[in-house]
Amino acid sequence: MTGCIVLPQTEVVYDPECQMHTRQVTLQAAYIGGFQRCAGDGCVAMLAAAGLVTAASAVVSGSIAIVGNVVYWMERQGRCLRPPAWGVSGMSGASGVSSVSTAASRSTPFTR
Repeated sequence: MTGCIVLPQTEVVYDPECQMHTRQVTLQAAYIGGFQRCAGDGCVAMLAAAGLVTAASAVVSGSIAIVGNVVYWMERQGRCLRPPAWGVSGMSGASGVSSVSTAASRSTPFTR
């Protein structure tokens, strides 16, 4: 029987949308030394310890992956040179205010 731990791994990936290489953190399972024979209470204790080590490594490594991916996402947002989603064509008029909202602001509910 073998034990396993979860480890964070940093990978470099290409982002075609931004035309740049970025980093991301993924989780990888790694097998650690196993034990061949066990009996009785000793076996139960070793299995429990292996389970606790696996769970603890998953929690710690998962936290590292989340924090790392947030940092890498923020870094990507600052370096990505893609145009904004709304683009220039999404604007109507020179001021960028649609004619509906401009017309609505000119009308008043009270007349003199």
